[in-house]
Amino acid sequence: MDFAISPDLEQLRQRVRDFVAREILPREREAGFLDEHDNVSEPVLADLRAKAKAEGLWAFQMPVARGGLGQNHVGMAVLYEEAARSPFGPVVFNVAPPDDGNMQVLNKLLKTEAQKQRWLQPLIDGTVRSAFAMTEPMGCGSDPSQTYTRAEKRGNDWVITGRKWFITGAEGAQTFILIARTAPPQTGNDDRKSLTAFLFDAGQPGWRIERRIPIMGPEEHGGHCELVFDGLVIPDENRLLEVGDGLKVTQIRLGPARLTHCMRWLGLSQRCLEVAGAYIRERQSFGMALAEHEGVQWMLGGAAMDIHIGRLLTMQAAWLLDQGDFARKEVSMAKVHVADTLHKAADTAIQLLGARGYSRDTVVEWVYRYARQARLVDGASEIHKMVLSRSYLAEGRDFFQWRGHD
Repeated sequence: MDFAISPDLEQLRQRVRDFVAREILPREREAGFLDEHDNVSEPVLADLRAKAKAEGLWAFQMPVARGGLGQNHVGMAVLYEEAARSPFGPVVFNVAPPDDGNMQVLNKLLKTEAQKQRWLQPLIDGTVRSAFAMTEPMGCGSDPSQTYTRAEKRGNDWVITGRKWFITGAEGAQTFILIARTAPPQTGNDDRKSLTAFLFDAGQPGWRIERRIPIMGPEEHGGHCELVFDGLVIPDENRLLEVGDGLKVTQIRLGPARLTHCMRWLGLSQRCLEVAGAYIRERQSFGMALAEHEGVQWMLGGAAMDIHIGRLLTMQAAWLLDQGDFARKEVSMAKVHVADTLHKAADTAIQLLGARGYSRDTVVEWVYRYARQARLVDGASEIHKMVLSRSYLAEGRDFFQWRGHD
């Protein structure tokens, strides 16, 4: 097992690191940097994105031929972590959710160049934003079989009725991926073919944003919205894969997307310890720096260890994905552990910073408010543990086998 990264990737990592340190970190505390939802404001974002593009640091995950850097999952793990040293780095480099996951799934599933020019290329270019509409009130969340939003076939079109909510980035998004039911609910595995995925444009009639749902933490651009569909017409040509392949689309999208969350959360976790570490080196208490107190060392060392464990879990899952493996167990383990680690790192940093950590004088309180969602998004931690338990019971000792090349 070789954990060394290539010289080219290391050089690219350093360029991302330098850009974040030079262009983003100094501006985080500037007046006008944040909008009313605690995200980077649109004028500042446009300026930073233009600089990132000019330096060739754009869409790490997309093919070079389409304007990206063509990184595989291991390369993404290295660069996403570095980008997220600032909470606002990923969106500057166009590797932030939900656009990141949507770009990846569209790049894999769209069949023609005309389709990619219509639906994918504007996302890569950063001229539009997108959303993935799956979760429903009293319907699907971690269990897609509970989907009740309907797609009824009429001629060559599909007519959509139903409701979705907590749809990240919906306000201001132009491109939407929608999961809807195209067959009545069945029992057992038959229900896996009851859902279908579609593409639609924000300008089409027959749907609306009912509300932008207030949340406890900072928001992504476009918030988390409730959508109502009351006759949206989608041409059959804007269907993703075949009728009944909706669950397959969600699996293709959400597996790697869970791992990219981990990549970014590791960067945020490291930033929390970075802020706290600088403070405890200087802060004096009872005649010595806080960093010299044994209790402080236990707290900082424990959080640092958990971050490193998370990096190893994330990198193994990324490597397996690059080998063509679905890495379902590894992604779930990384997602559970890194979500916990993000909260622990932010909480530890606040405790070490004291009142300063609880204030808005540092970015740590921002991360703390954001961190609570990590154990919920893309499958609650309990769901992932349930899946892991089922895998272990089915595989026994083989659950722990070393995996990779045949």
